[in-house]
Amino acid sequence: MAKMLGILGGLGPMSTVYFYEMITRMTQASCDQDHIDMVISSHATTPDRTAYIIGESGMNPLDVMVDDARKLQTYGAEVIAIPCNTAHFFYRQIQDAVTVPVLNIIEETVSAIRAEGVSKVGLLATVGTISTHTYQRVCEREGVGFAVPDNASQQALMRIIYDDIKGGRQADRTRFDAIAQELFDQGCERLILGCTELSIVKSQLSLPADRFTDSLEVLARATIRACGKEVNEDA
Repeated sequence: MAKMLGILGGLGPMSTVYFYEMITRMTQASCDQDHIDMVISSHATTPDRTAYIIGESGMNPLDVMVDDARKLQTYGAEVIAIPCNTAHFFYRQIQDAVTVPVLNIIEETVSAIRAEGVSKVGLLATVGTISTHTYQRVCEREGVGFAVPDNASQQALMRIIYDDIKGGRQADRTRFDAIAQELFDQGCERLILGCTELSIVKSQLSLPADRFTDSLEVLARATIRACGKEVNEDA
């Protein structure tokens, strides 16, 4: 039976738009009624997750996200997806606040990587995600090796995420390629785009799927299946 989806979004807004478009495009459907019923909370004024996690801000986003998750459930959501990797630092508290399943983008992404037989990945994500080891812990549990950018490359990646994508601009191709190559040079077979803004970079720069795993796309596939629909493999 089909289930109503709740998207806890606005983290940032463009990623939420892209996630909605992705789910719609990737759902096997021949008419409007074949698509997933959903309600979207795009709470753009939610305090910045990374800034809070690394101690640059005292504004905790958790209460806002918990309140939004509860509102989604009240509206009728039977499955909740959060198109933001960094927000998964707060995953357990959000899941505990509702009685419907909240999909975990990090768990889904690493499981998908492991299923493909990849032995070592490079992690491209915000400082908040990298510093809290959310991906690293799951990789270790699943037996997947990993590498992260050095400090200079991580700061360059943050400029791509915040200055380019969140700023509404095209990603700097030269800068991104240099960061990616650093990780490939360390023996990484695949790079995880572990920030939903980087999913937009994949689209902008036409990054190859055999070299980059888009966490947002993995979440979209898991979401479609969790809502009782089939994935359009040709999308």
